[in-house]
Amino acid sequence: MEPKFLTTDHPRIVFEDNDVGRLKKRVFDASEEEIDKILAEYEVPSPSELGTPECYIQTTPRWKAIEKRKKNDVVLVPLGCTENHGLHANSGLDTFMTSQICEAIRRKTAKDGREVSLAMSPLNYGGHPYHHLGMPGTVMLPKETVEEILIYVMLGLWDDGYRKIIMLNNHGQLWMLESAIQEFRKRYQLPGVFQVMDWHRAVREFFIPVDRPDSLETTFVHADESETAVGLLMFNKMIDMDKAVDTWGVNYLKDGHFDLSVDPWGRPHRWSEGQGHFAVEKQATPSGVIGVPTKATARKAKRPIAAILEYTNMLVNDILEAFPPGEVPPVEMTSLRTEEELKPYLQEPLSEGWKSVFQMPNMGPFNKS
Repeated sequence: MEPKFLTTDHPRIVFEDNDVGRLKKRVFDASEEEIDKILAEYEVPSPSELGTPECYIQTTPRWKAIEKRKKNDVVLVPLGCTENHGLHANSGLDTFMTSQICEAIRRKTAKDGREVSLAMSPLNYGGHPYHHLGMPGTVMLPKETVEEILIYVMLGLWDDGYRKIIMLNNHGQLWMLESAIQEFRKRYQLPGVFQVMDWHRAVREFFIPVDRPDSLETTFVHADESETAVGLLMFNKMIDMDKAVDTWGVNYLKDGHFDLSVDPWGRPHRWSEGQGHFAVEKQATPSGVIGVPTKATARKAKRPIAAILEYTNMLVNDILEAFPPGEVPPVEMTSLRTEEELKPYLQEPLSEGWKSVFQMPNMGPFNKS
């Protein structure tokens, strides 16, 4: 059946007439007072919880982490990088964006009685596109390193009972993250739910400028109005607006071929699908900025953040509705391994008869011996 759509006054902004689309439409149409109420439910803004006891698996006594997992075995994994975001912003901006979004989801699900677990970011440096090469303040990991880190993080989390893994990303490394999930599945063929989500692309409609006072005036690019606005809302002490400058890159092709960071215009190419048609960052925008961060305010970030919080919360709940804690998708429908073969590995870790995945025999041509 062909989907139906919910329209808005903006020709580029439509929502599917389903639960996800209706949720987005509700946030899109909400008053600013209603947006503030949504953010209050998630306690946004709040200080970073990276060092707060019992917020991440790594900061929680193990017995408590196990009890949390038995009520909700979805784990959120924030992914970021270390990257020059201009003199006005912090180089860990991407990591703090995703970690603080995840922390807000944790707070809300805790209030609802089934707290989602958070794993500390395995990518504080990250992989990068070619055009970031040579920028001071940007630390590049090889693609293979990024992929292998994520594969083994997923494997370790799975072995500990976290078999529904959502990796929340902000940085321009999506193709590496998708590749890691595909390779993980080929290599181990373990049942579960494994997803990566570019959070800004997931709510791209909220980065399209519209005619209202709290709207962004430009769409999402890099160290720009959008990213700076989110920083001002979520971790404002890491942003120094006195140092913000506006700069744009140098493109050699006419507009219309390549889209921007959240694919707002529906162009033929994603930004990541080519190189060579524009100047590298070090030469064209040594400021580290592509866009107009001087236009940023915390107010402009509230609606996009409300949208990603409400959507991610829905996603967690929908996964648990389909597969309650302790359950995974049907083994023999989603793996070439048999249910009988995987039975000991699917048991509660360290329970009688449980086996670790590190005891599992290799299978298939993609396995590394």
